Amino acid sequence: MSRRRVLKLVHLAGMVWFVLCVCFILVLALRQAGVNWWVIFSLSGHSALLIFLLISLYLFAIFKGIDRSQKIAIEHPLTSTVYYMVFYDVSPFLGALAGCVGLIGLAKVSELLLVIALGTLATTFLVWIVVDPAIGFVERLLPTSRKHRLERLAQVRAMRQKRQEEQRRLLVEILAQAEQDRRRREQVLQSPASRLAELLANDGARGQRAEGEAVGIGVSAWQMGGLSCMRQLHAMAMDLCRQKYQDKRIVDYISIWWDGIGSWRTPSLTASN
Repeated sequence: MSRRRVLKLVHLAGMVWFVLCVCFILVLALRQAGVNWWVIFSLSGHSALLIFLLISLYLFAIFKGIDRSQKIAIEHPLTSTVYYMVFYDVSPFLGALAGCVGLIGLAKVSELLLVIALGTLATTFLVWIVVDPAIGFVERLLPTSRKHRLERLAQVRAMRQKRQEEQRRLLVEILAQAEQDRRRREQVLQSPASRLAELLANDGARGQRAEGEAVGIGVSAWQMGGLSCMRQLHAMAMDLCRQKYQDKRIVDYISIWWDGIGSWRTPSLTASN
C-alpha cells in the first residue's frame, strides 16, 4: 500500500473518531439538559445527510491539499513532510491520548469518555484550525517559498498563454482550410449551380423530370461534402437565378426537391423576387 493511501486512511480514521467524539459530547450535553432520547434521535436523523455531505466535502479538500503540497514541497518545507502529515492526521488520536491523562481519579464511565472526547475536540481544533493555517501562512512568507511561488505562477501563466496561442493558431488553420475547401468546391459546383438555376427559372414546369435531375445533383453534392456542400450549392444556384432573372419571381423548389437527401430538411417555403 502506498504512503499516500495510508495517509488518507489514517486521516479518514481520525475524522471518523473526531465526529464520534463531537456527537458524544452533544448527546451527553442534551441528556444532561433533560432532553429525551426520542428527541435526540429525531434531530440526528434529519441532520445525518447534511453531516455526511459536509464531511465528504471536507475530506475531498484535505486529500487535494495533500496532493498539492507534495507537488510544491519547496513552498511548504514543513507541512509537506511526511512527519508533519502524520502528525496532522493523527492529531485526533493524540488528543484522545492526552485526555487519558485526566482519567486518573475518575470513576464514572461517562466522565471518562467525556474527558477523552474533549481532549480529541480541543487538540483537533487547535491543530487543524489554528496551528496548520498559521504554519502555512509563515511558509508562504519565506523568501525561498515566495520566489518559487512567483516562478511557478509565471510558468503557469506562460503555459496558459502558450496553450491559448496554440488554440488560436489551430482555429485559424481550421478556418483557412474550411475557406480553401469552400473555394475549391465553388469551382466544381459552378456547372450544377447553373443547371439548378435554369430549373428554378422554369418554375419546375417539367415536373418529375426536373425534380429527378435536381435530386441527382443534390445527391452528388451530399456525397462531395455533406450538408455544407449542399447549402453552398443551394446558395450559388439561388444567386445565379436572381442575377439572370431579376424581373422574374423565383420560388425555392430546390429545398423541396432535396428533402430527405442526407440530413437536408425542407424549410418553410419562401419566395423572392
